[in-house]
Amino acid sequence: MVSIVLASHGRFSEGIKESGQMIFGPQEDVAAVVLTPEMGPDDFHAKVLAAIDTFSQKDQVLFLVDLWGGTPFNQCSRLVEENGTDGWVIVTGLNLPMVIAAYGERMGNDSAADIAKCIFPEAVAGVKIKPESLQEMISGAQAPAAAPAAAPMAAIPEGTVLGDGKIDIAFARIDTRLLHGQVATTVTKMVNPDRIIVCSDAVAADDLRKSMIEQAAPPGVKAHVVPIWKIIEVCKDPRFGDTRAMLLFETPQDLLRALEGGVEIKEVNLGSMAHSLGKVVVTNAVAMDEADVECLEKIASMGVKFDVRKVPADSPEPFDAVIKKAKAELAAQK
Repeated sequence: MVSIVLASHGRFSEGIKESGQMIFGPQEDVAAVVLTPEMGPDDFHAKVLAAIDTFSQKDQVLFLVDLWGGTPFNQCSRLVEENGTDGWVIVTGLNLPMVIAAYGERMGNDSAADIAKCIFPEAVAGVKIKPESLQEMISGAQAPAAAPAAAPMAAIPEGTVLGDGKIDIAFARIDTRLLHGQVATTVTKMVNPDRIIVCSDAVAADDLRKSMIEQAAPPGVKAHVVPIWKIIEVCKDPRFGDTRAMLLFETPQDLLRALEGGVEIKEVNLGSMAHSLGKVVVTNAVAMDEADVECLEKIASMGVKFDVRKVPADSPEPFDAVIKKAKAELAAQK
């Protein structure tokens, strides 16, 4: 029997597993894996691996995931790439009709790929609107045209000046998870960039992570992954004068190197810094060690303002208070 992983932001996957059990009865080899605010990508990755390890059937695994481009999807995608077989398959857009259909199909089907093909129409058909007249209006409307692809810089002669010759950095963020669901949906809609640029030496050198980030870009927006030296070069290239960009940094250290290289950023959203050994938790999404505190203070001394919040709907936290708390917590653990 095909094993199933239900993966989501928050407790959604646990709730939908319980709902599925109410309708279809108890199911073996089904695990709900949740991403909580304090977790980083590697933490979630480890939880999914631990869940798979409990299955009696590990060769055929169906991942039913909430959101394309989110951390649950990115880490499940990473596992599928690492596994390298056709026996592990991902379907996003997790809903209850999808789960019920999967439970029914796996009773007589031992292929995760075949089940994925069968449950897709059920999942889509489960999305309906009442009154029916409204659904008919939406169904009859034409789909919006895809955004035109940006011309590659190689196609534009070197030295050409577009716009005012300076890239428009509309938004910059420090986030351990880089491009994930909250950034790809909420923040991107708010900023409306032409390009999302992940600035990280480590990710640029990791073909798997780079590929996952490029695939996670929302419709109409191109995602790029570049090393720090490259974003410094891009910001000096007048061919990017017509580009509105959102920059994502994995660490404050990466941001500092970019600033020291001449990248002009006036304000940074401090969104997420994952907890690890030696770090202290200072907000529900930010953990720091002494090196992080020193780096962030140096960035602030360069005149950069910090907007400390995980998502736009959160109330911002005072940067000075966050740093003060980090120092106190670090001193207390010595």
